[in-house]
Amino acid sequence: MESRQSYIRDEHDTAVLHLASTGEFQDAVSRNLSIFNQRAYRYVRDSHDAEDAVQDALLSAYKHLDQFKATAKMTTWLTTIVTNSALSQLRRRPRQTQVSLDERLTADREFRFSDKLMDAGPSPEGQCVQAELHGHLLQSVMELSPSLRKTVQLFYLDELSTKEIAQILGVPQGTVKARMSRARSQLKRLMCAV
Repeated sequence: MESRQSYIRDEHDTAVLHLASTGEFQDAVSRNLSIFNQRAYRYVRDSHDAEDAVQDALLSAYKHLDQFKATAKMTTWLTTIVTNSALSQLRRRPRQTQVSLDERLTADREFRFSDKLMDAGPSPEGQCVQAELHGHLLQSVMELSPSLRKTVQLFYLDELSTKEIAQILGVPQGTVKARMSRARSQLKRLMCAV
């Protein structure tokens, strides 16, 4: 009879401990879900894979909740499981393929991979020519009358509309358009002389 009572008491204590662990589990998950996602993302570097890793980890933790020993915090236990799940996710990924820079890309073997990586920007000579043209343009702008120079500055540098320029300068829009036309003609003449 006494052994039967101790068995019932042990079963009851186990059920109470399981309920307490379940409540602690739910509380830890609700408070730390974003932290778990961040932790997984740190390893897998993909938000979808991180969410999958966290979901797998939490499912596994819930299934094995009876293995949780209260020697550590529930969040520490869960964080360890999330980390292991993220690392498992990484191991399941296919390895990155390596491509030689000298490998031919097309069937006719005309282009190399390294040809595709070349800088498409201007060459140093092109940059020098652009800098010289820019310098000449600024010099030519400085030779314009103050009213034309101010109009050009507001239109091209400040990127304002003719309506906004007219309001700032206190002149009609037609006057702004006429000044822009005169400024362009003078700049064209000055730049051709250089």
